[in-house]
Parts: sequence; C-alpha cells; structure tokens
Amino acid sequence: MKEYLLFYFLALCYAKPFILPPKYMALTDLMLKDMEDDDDDDDDNDDDDNSLFPFKKNLPVRPTPPPFDLFPSCPFGRQCYLKIVQCSDLGLTSIPNKIPYDTRLLDLQNNKIKEIKEKDLQGLTSLSALFLNNNKLYKVHPKAFQSTKKLRRLYLSHNQLTEIPSNLPKSLAEIRIHDNKVKKVQKEAFKGIHSLHVLEMSANPLESEGIEPGAFDGLTVFHIRIADAKLTSIPKDLPTSIYQLHLDHNKISGIELEDLLRYKELQRLGLGHNKIKDVENGSFASIPNVREIHLENNKLRRVPPGLADLKYLQVLFLHSNNIGKVDVNDFCPTGLKLKKSLYSGISLFKNPVKYWEVQPATFRCTLGRNSVHLGNFRK
Repeated sequence: MKEYLLFYFLALCYAKPFILPPKYMALTDLMLKDMEDDDDDDDDNDDDDNSLFPFKKNLPVRPTPPPFDLFPSCPFGRQCYLKIVQCSDLGLTSIPNKIPYDTRLLDLQNNKIKEIKEKDLQGLTSLSALFLNNNKLYKVHPKAFQSTKKLRRLYLSHNQLTEIPSNLPKSLAEIRIHDNKVKKVQKEAFKGIHSLHVLEMSANPLESEGIEPGAFDGLTVFHIRIADAKLTSIPKDLPTSIYQLHLDHNKISGIELEDLLRYKELQRLGLGHNKIKDVENGSFASIPNVREIHLENNKLRRVPPGLADLKYLQVLFLHSNNIGKVDVNDFCPTGLKLKKSLYSGISLFKNPVKYWEVQPATFRCTLGRNSVHLGNFRK
C-alpha cells in the first residue's frame, strides 16, 4: 500500500503548504493500518472488531489495496491523500466546516477550541480517530458524536472538561481524557462501549467517591490509568478484564483483601507514590498472573506478604519506603514449590534495611546479583 502514499497532506485550515514532520509519520502509519483494518472489517461484516490488541486473534494476510480515492471536494485546488485532515497548531477557535465526508483522521490538537457543537462532526461517518488534545475544550454537545459510528480513538487530554462526554460512540476502543477537571465518572458514561480497550483519565481531581457504582459495567478494558488523582483506595468496580492498572500518585493508604479480588487477569499493577502502610495478607493471591508490581515511594515498614507465591512476578519496586528488615523467604517460594519466572529486578534502595544483614539465599530466585538493588539510605 505504501507505494501509493506520497505523504501529501490536506490542510483545510489555511491555504499554505504543510510538511509532515517525522514524528507524525509513525503515527500516520499506525492510523493507516487501523484504516485498512476497518475496511476489511466492513467487507467481513464484522463491525464489533475494534481490537487495539491484535494478539487476541490471528490476523489474516491481506492483499494490497488500491490507492485512496481523491476527496470529492478538495479546497484550494490541491490533491488530497491519506484521508487525513491535519489542522493542529493553528490557533483555531472552532472545528472547521466543510471537512471531507470520508475523512478518517482529524487532527485538531494544540488549538483554542472551546466546544464541540452538535453539527461540528455531522456526516463524518468514516472518522476513525479524532485528536483534540491541548485545546480549551469545556463543553461537548450530547449529540456531537451522532454521526461518528466508526470512531475508535478519541483524544481529549489537556482540556477543561468537568465530566466524561455523554453519548460517546459505541465503537470506541481508546479514549484519553488525561489532565482535565473531571470529578465524577457517571454510571452511564461508558454504556454500550463494549470494546473500549484503553482508558486514560489521569491528572483529574477524581476522588474514590466520584466513581459511581456500575460506571464500568459491561466494559472489556485491558489498560486503565487513573494516576495523579485523589483516590484513597483501589477502585473495586473496574472491569475484570484489565491487564494493566496504573494508580500511581494517589492517596491510597492500604491494600485490603477485597481490593484485587476482581482482577485475576492483572499483569501489571502500579501503586507507586501513594501512602500505603500495610498490605493485608492474601491480597496478592487474587492476581496470580501478575508480572510487575510497583510499590515504590510509599510508607511500607515490611516486605508485603504473599510475594513468594506469585510464580510469574518478575519486577518488583519497593524502593523509597520504610522497610527495616528483609527475611529469607520474603520473595522466593520454599520447599518443593517452583517459581515459573525468575525475578529480573527487585529494588530495595532508599530503605532503612541493613543490607549486610540480608542473607544471600533471600534472592535465590533472581536472575543474578544485578537483579537486586540495595543501599543508598539516608535519614
């Protein structure tokens, strides 16, 4: 397909040449791959396949598609390729009109757009990705996404939104609403979005009470990040499908037995930079497949119990806590029990533990001495 792509760009916003920067070319390739997938999905009548995780199935080998058709209306008499409209960094205060109906990627980031009106996206039935990062967006009309029934990626980060926009497209596979003013996740916020695989909503003033019960019902999300917020506990109603959960830089004070019960598929848990003092015994038994745990920069006084039973755990961050003692069986199984994956990294530096008192057998299930980092503690 790439022999047809000459990397020309449509600039609907101003009548001046635009050169595609190198960093955007990689993003363009990714989006074009999604566009090809969408075309094939249409041919197969498989509208439910919005996967951002191709490892979930074997992708068939596809024949080289024909070149894109030219846009039916291309302003300024120029040729338009890629079905991409690039209007970033232009000081726009509203979404441009007369956007070609077959646009797939609409880039409006780094402007001054304050709202998405009811008819701003009208007719864009092929739109697959919409970038509105770093605007002044504070309002989204409830019917703004009525036409965008194929929208898969929606980037709304670094704006002024106070809530999750209502009536989001049910085709969404990824939404990023990082660094806004969202204080509440409504029960109906993600209703019907069954293939929402990536949810990024960090750096919002969201408290634990702000997540309404049932807000994530019916979702199949693999990656959730709610870091840099005001959570005081691990949310208990997140989708059971999550592989990665990032809750760093919150105000979580402890891990209780019931906190992780739902998340049996979890492979990466980020809880660094919180206020965790205790981890209840048995808490980690609910996440037997976890590969990586981050508990750095907390207030732990001992190594959390249950780590030795995690057969696949490879990376463990415990640095910058108040751990004063490490026992010989804190990390590795005893007796005939075996660990499926050896540790590739255990960080214990910036703890008051006397490393010369730690028995060498404590790290018998690591890849080697370079896998453990001790020392550098100062009062």
